[in-house]
Amino acid sequence: MKDKRKYKRFKAKLPARMEAVTSGKTKVFDLETKDISPSGVFIYTKESPFIPDGTRFIMDLTIPENRIKGLTDLKSLIECEGSMVRYNSEGMPIHFDRECYIMNLRGS
Repeated sequence: MKDKRKYKRFKAKLPARMEAVTSGKTKVFDLETKDISPSGVFIYTKESPFIPDGTRFIMDLTIPENRIKGLTDLKSLIECEGSMVRYNSEGMPIHFDRECYIMNLRGS
């Protein structure tokens, strides 16, 4: 089967804090990414939370400073919004609505 993705995915285990709104309730998850591309991200989940397909997420993905070459005292925070595409036993792919915002943060 030919891969129809528009963008290449990059393996990246990054901390992800995700806020989901389902049935008018907000729930926050602290998870980890499997891979990321300009159009989305795959998030590992350890358990099968009941999250309906199409659930909207606001995500903060943190890139640890040791992953940013040439910057010794900075971390980057990527802020994205998107929707869950589906759920499987490994986790869930999230499709981004638009470009993500990248902010540099001073390390502690």
